[in-house]
Formats: sequence, structure tokens, C-alpha cells
Amino acid sequence: MIFEIRATEQDILHHISLAAERLGFPVYIVGGYVRDRLLGRESKDMDIVCVGSGIKLAEKVAEGLFPRPKVVTYERFGTAMLRYRDMEIEFVGARKESYRSDSRKPMVENGTLEDDQLRRDFTINALAVSLLPDTFGTLVDPFDGIKDLEQKIIRTPLQPERTFSDDPLRMMRGIRFATQLNFQIEAETFAGICTEHPRLSIISKERILTELEKIMDTNKPSVGLDLLYKSGLLQLILPELTVLAGVHYQDGKGHKDNFYHTLQVLDNLALKSQNIYLRWSALFHDIGKAPTKRFEEGHGWTFHGHEDVGSRMVSRIFRRIGLPTDYRMKYVEKMVALHQRPIALTKEEVTDSALRRILFEAGEDIEDLMLLCRADITTKNPDKLRRRLEAYDMVVARLLEIEEKDRLRNWQPPISGEDIMATFGIKPGREVGIIKTAIREAILDE
Repeated sequence: MIFEIRATEQDILHHISLAAERLGFPVYIVGGYVRDRLLGRESKDMDIVCVGSGIKLAEKVAEGLFPRPKVVTYERFGTAMLRYRDMEIEFVGARKESYRSDSRKPMVENGTLEDDQLRRDFTINALAVSLLPDTFGTLVDPFDGIKDLEQKIIRTPLQPERTFSDDPLRMMRGIRFATQLNFQIEAETFAGICTEHPRLSIISKERILTELEKIMDTNKPSVGLDLLYKSGLLQLILPELTVLAGVHYQDGKGHKDNFYHTLQVLDNLALKSQNIYLRWSALFHDIGKAPTKRFEEGHGWTFHGHEDVGSRMVSRIFRRIGLPTDYRMKYVEKMVALHQRPIALTKEEVTDSALRRILFEAGEDIEDLMLLCRADITTKNPDKLRRRLEAYDMVVARLLEIEEKDRLRNWQPPISGEDIMATFGIKPGREVGIIKTAIREAILDE
């Protein structure tokens, strides 16, 4: 099969082919670029594999380009990278790898193209295109990767247990590919993930987070999160989320499965917003429900104060999984803390003071908060859904009226702590905060 090379990339690929021929290195394009082009997806990254030194090939390629690009080398890994136009091109020598059971760092030896394809994670990523002069553009497909692309299947080229034990991050990558591409993970491959999932513990939190955020950034992140849960991986990464799964009954009263409710909220939000931290807010909005779950006689299951408990849990999770602990964490804490407030405003006679408070507390993020609240409606009853959305429309209209009149988004109380200390002759302490709060509340209540 001949791989169709774009006219805009013909020059650089022929240049790479010529440079490799001068060095006596057989050379190929391998991996994600080939996969994405066959799927009709854009790709700005290209992996070049040669049977020889990838660093020498990169330097030889750079010599013939004008202006000459900078070659970034990674001697430890035997790789080099350069940028050409809008492409990032990485060069590596073909290699074979072996692993110890207690490490994901491989022992590396020089190898053939076949050796290099064998070490790839999935058949769809083991596809190669020859850049040799006599076979230029020919597809090299030893594991039926084309067939798996056509059937939308994620499958390992070797036994799954070996593939995932060698590099446990591949389990996350397989689930991420399935989510991004809307593919199915082949049964034996998924069974291998389920078996090997404890091996994820040897992977750094930074690399795990990278894959998790790529799943979160897809059109339907629930697909990947559900696969992570069913495989046992999510229990290792976000146990606060997985403890929400299941429905418990007492005295004939049950509650919804809060884990799958959360995934639906996240999907609803993903249809409306690309804001990754608003998506994290959706994922964490109900994490306080597990520690606050109680059964009250004659009433049923309750989760009193779960929004405040959940908000306090956010910083611990951010630190553990490696998310930034700056203003973005504060934003998620605020979204989780406030996500119940607009719901309450739809169930009662809304006072101007209640609206002022939510505007003051949400500030510039009020639109994001309302998006989260709308996404939190997961009822399957169309009449109930319509009524809830209409109630939110009413709240939004009132908020716009109040904001137009009072400009509360960036409002700060006009009296500072220094003013209070000077007026009452008191030193810094709890009393200053009490007075400052009382003044703010009086202003919000008019």
C-alpha cells in the first residue's frame, strides 16, 4: 500500500530521504503522524526512525535547510528534534528494548525497523512509511494496523500484559486514544489493562496527569473516565471520585449513582466549554458527597454541606496529582463551593440580597458558574428538564438586572481593615474581620 504524501511535505521528506541515503541509514516515518494522516486528522508532529544514529541524521538534515534550524539533541535517549515550518520533527535510531519488573526505564540496544515496531504500544502506532529511494511512500504494516484503524480498534502488537508491564503509562495512553478517536479497546487488550493496572504506581504523577488532561479535553471525556474506572486505574488516581460509585438502599430509599451523574455533568459541560478548569470543577463538584452521606429516618439520603466539604478537598487533590496550586485551583474551589447556590435561587422567592451575594462571591466567573449549574441537570424527564432550565433563565435575567444596577462583579467593600482599626482604636485580630463582614453584609442587604 502506498501512503499519500502531501505536496507541502514532499520537499522535507525527500530531503530527509537524501540525507539518510548519504549516511547509509534506512529511514522511515513511524507512529502518530502516519496514524493521524490515515484517519484524516491534522498532525504537527513527525517521528523519523532510522537504522543508525538519529542525532547524526537530524544534524545532516539541518545542514541542507535554509534558514538552518536549531537541532535539539537528547544524548541520553539518542534522539534529536528540529522544527521545520510548522512541523516538529523528531529523529531516533531504531532500537529494541527490555525491561526489569521494578522499573519502566528500558535497557536499550540498537535494532532494526522490525525491532522498533515491536516496541510500539499499539498496532495503529506501529505503522511505518518508507523513505528509502526505491520504496519511497510504501506502508510497512506488520501487525495489521490498517485493519485495526478501519475497524476502530485499539490493540497491542505483543501480549498486552508484556506491553503494559514494560511501560505502564501505555494503559493510560490506550484509554486516551480510545476516547480521542472514538475507538474500542480490543477485549484481550483491555483485560491486560485490568490485570496490570497496579503497575501504574511506578509512573510519575506528571506523566499520568498529562494523559488524564488529554482525556478531560476530549469531546466526551466520560468515555475515558469510565474505562479508567472499570480497569481499576481511576481508583489509583482519583479515589475521591470512585467512592461516589454505586447506589445504596435503606428502608426502600436509594439515591442516584453520583459517579455516573458526575460523568454526565462533565459531558454536558464539555458540549458548552473548552475551559479545562471548568471541566475539573464539573469532575469535582460532588466529591464532598461521599464523606457527607447520611440516612435520615423518614427523609432518606442526605448530603448536607457537600459543596463546602468538596471545596476543601480540592487543594489536597490538586497537590497529589500535580495540578497547579495557584489561582486556577482557587477557581475550582470556588466553583465547587458555589455550585449549589444558583439551584437554591430557583426554588424560592429570589431576593435582591441573595442575588447580590452570588454576584459578589462569583465575581467575573458568574457565567462559568451558571454553565456548571446547567450542566448539573441530568434528569431524563423532559418536562422536569424544561422547568429547571426555565428557572435558570429566570435567575440569569435577574442577575443581569442586579449587575446592571449595582456593578457587583468586581465590587469590594469600601471600608478597609485599616479604617476599622483606626475608627475603633483596636489592633489586628478577629474583631476586625467580624466588623468588616458585618459592614459587607449590611451593604449587600441594602
